[in-house]
Amino acid sequence: MSAELIHALEQLEKEKGINKETLISAIEAALITAYKKNFGSTQNVRVSIDSKTGDVKVFALKRVTSNPQNDQAEISLEEAKKIDAKLEEDDIAEVEVTPRKFGRIAAQTAKQVVVQRIREAERGIIFDEFYNRENDIVTGIIQRIEKKNVIIDLGKAEALLVPAEQTPGEEYKFNTRIKAYIIEVKKTTKGPQILVSRTHPGLVKRLFELEVPEIHDGTVEIKNISREPGSRTKIAVYSKDSDVDPVGACVGQKGTRVQAIVNELRGEKIDIIKWSTNPEEFISNSLSPAKVIRVDINEEEKTAKVTVPDYQLSLAIGKEGQNVRLAAKLTGWKIDIKSESQLRTTIEQGLLNYDDSYVQDEDEFSEN
Repeated sequence: MSAELIHALEQLEKEKGINKETLISAIEAALITAYKKNFGSTQNVRVSIDSKTGDVKVFALKRVTSNPQNDQAEISLEEAKKIDAKLEEDDIAEVEVTPRKFGRIAAQTAKQVVVQRIREAERGIIFDEFYNRENDIVTGIIQRIEKKNVIIDLGKAEALLVPAEQTPGEEYKFNTRIKAYIIEVKKTTKGPQILVSRTHPGLVKRLFELEVPEIHDGTVEIKNISREPGSRTKIAVYSKDSDVDPVGACVGQKGTRVQAIVNELRGEKIDIIKWSTNPEEFISNSLSPAKVIRVDINEEEKTAKVTVPDYQLSLAIGKEGQNVRLAAKLTGWKIDIKSESQLRTTIEQGLLNYDDSYVQDEDEFSEN
């Protein structure tokens, strides 16, 4: 195997980036085990591979003593001097014990070690590649479904979509293309395990970054996202450029940009909200598509009382409270919604003590 082995290791170093000396050390360690197994030896041995010629030699390690009792572990001082004149008593002498037929065993062992190291190196490269892509989107093809887990083929590796990360009501059909969000990459004995999600808010964020150039180049910024997967998402956006409408940029001409994302999310509704430093304005925007008449906030308690027209109340609250729930998550404020008539009744009953300006607004409601 000699010269061919060294040539093969040098090629691997160039093509796979696996250090030649590291491979030689691994082969030497494996050959020690192979020697003891094939030749029934209990001796303490060392295997040496010449890094230039590839020649393999086995050396028994024996303690130098003037009165050897065990030929397997000890050697006389006289015999040790023949090997190396510098050896003294209690030194360790290396006695060559390379078997005649060891070349075939060595070649087979070397092949196994090299194959194993190539696998490890490739797994390491794949792990590094996907580990650096955590919190990013990958596109793959659904390969199979095992115990409700969806296995996605990413080409170089497989991704695992567990039930907890699957969108409610979404169908996962064999051989269909799908985008998913990498939430974690783990090292395992079988290679990297890539865990992905279809429910994470980051999926929506990355889809917008892919679809909207203004977000990709930093002109438009995504400030926050609140999501109920498979049903509805609210996304707050802001433009650093006063000439750029952040909502319009995300919607796209005739809604093409947002529609592409809705299609990828299998019909999930998306409300694009203009972010504002003014909490009243931001809270009002967050309740879109409902129209808001007035917002009163309590900074200390982080609560907001919102008034909407009577006919907008159900829209503002949303089905099973979804719209107001998502708005609260998006803004970070606890939101209490009342219709004009509810507010009027409350004020008339004297249950609330609003300032004059608020009462004045209430009077304006009556005039309208």
